[in-house]
Amino acid sequence: QVQLVESGGGLVQVGGSLRLSCAASARYNMAWFRQAPGKEREFVAAISWSGGIRNYADSVKGRFTISRDNAKNTVYLQMNNLTPEDTAVYYCAARVSALLSTTGADFGSWGQGTQVTVSS
Repeated sequence: QVQLVESGGGLVQVGGSLRLSCAASARYNMAWFRQAPGKEREFVAAISWSGGIRNYADSVKGRFTISRDNAKNTVYLQMNNLTPEDTAVYYCAARVSALLSTTGADFGSWGQGTQVTVSS
């Protein structure tokens, strides 16, 4: 059973930065998604199990960076230049497959979520 434990959310001002962490029980293709109040869940970023492939949503390109430390089975999401539109619950997800995906339905395991709030 895949276990995912997230940390690092919080309250930050516009233009600030946060780093989210997701510790997994093993090495998988991983992704971050987010869901704002009243909105559907949306893809944020994904990284292959090796770290060699990374995908980003257009809304976060140039501001967010996904990375991983395979020695720790941990994936990170560095978020810079945050805006109020980034306010959401952020979820990490794992896919037990050789193929990377940006579609939530392809990920079988999810973390508990961590709140990110950007104040103006």
